[in-house]
Amino acid sequence: MRIEFTLRALADPTRLRIMRLLAAMELAVGELAQVLGQSQPRVSRHVKILCDAGLAERRKEGSWVFLRSAIGVTRAPPLGAAAARLLAVSEEDDAQFAARCAEDRRHLAAIRAAREDSAAQYFARHAAEWDSLRSLHSPDGPVEAALQAALGDALGDLLDIGTGTGRIAQLLSPHSRSVTGLDNSPEMLRLARARLQHLPADRLDLVQGDFSGLPFADASFDTAVFHQVLHYAQAPEAALAEAARVTRPGGTIAVVDFAAHDREELRTAHAHARLGFTDEQMLALLAGAGFAAAPPRALPGKSLTVKIWTARRHTGPVNAKVRV
Repeated sequence: MRIEFTLRALADPTRLRIMRLLAAMELAVGELAQVLGQSQPRVSRHVKILCDAGLAERRKEGSWVFLRSAIGVTRAPPLGAAAARLLAVSEEDDAQFAARCAEDRRHLAAIRAAREDSAAQYFARHAAEWDSLRSLHSPDGPVEAALQAALGDALGDLLDIGTGTGRIAQLLSPHSRSVTGLDNSPEMLRLARARLQHLPADRLDLVQGDFSGLPFADASFDTAVFHQVLHYAQAPEAALAEAARVTRPGGTIAVVDFAAHDREELRTAHAHARLGFTDEQMLALLAGAGFAAAPPRALPGKSLTVKIWTARRHTGPVNAKVRV
């Protein structure tokens, strides 16, 4: 980030408004255009200038492009933190600009409502399908309570792998310094965005990606969670090795999944690649990825038992050549 690019990028009132909006929440280009009352091509030009200056970041999800602020008072580089403070002060000291920003933020309520309505329609379309699966295992409430008890109250930087609708990220967010939700499905990420949109923008990150190749630097997180995700993995050892790579030494992993079962219809009806895991399989997978496992917890249901396996990341080298 160079100061001349930063100052040029912030020399336009619309771009100042965009940066204040992105400080509140991540927005699609079309949503920004709606709030600003400007055409999408015009907003896209402003966005390009902000991204080229390192002030904002684009993220493509399917046919949508989302924008988030790349700066913050607690984020590096120092110039970015200074720019964030400057934007905050400019709103405090300029009554006219403050009024415009307040009006822009009021329009965000319509954006949030539209996201929630879209999510509700999706749930309505798929309710019967999900209810049929839920009827086979223990209710969500006891499972979520057991997961919280297993993880404790200090989760640090949390990675929810396969975040889906964002429910687990929402559940654990009060105990986390930051929350990152990853999913391969743009539609799932839009559902998660609707659920999590009231979290502060600088504490939430939603990323499209695959669990077999996580798009994060080594040792980025304190806690990683796979909630009803690992049974989709053709190579669960690869997914766990990636989780180990991005988890800090001494960090925690939690895997919530089914105990081994014989419900073959889940392969075709719900695309499960694995019919659950035995304790021996899971403990071997965790050890191979460099984790020291705690005793698992079991929550029996009508036909399926949900298991919660937790483990600590070793500080030494990892041997991830386990096959199950």
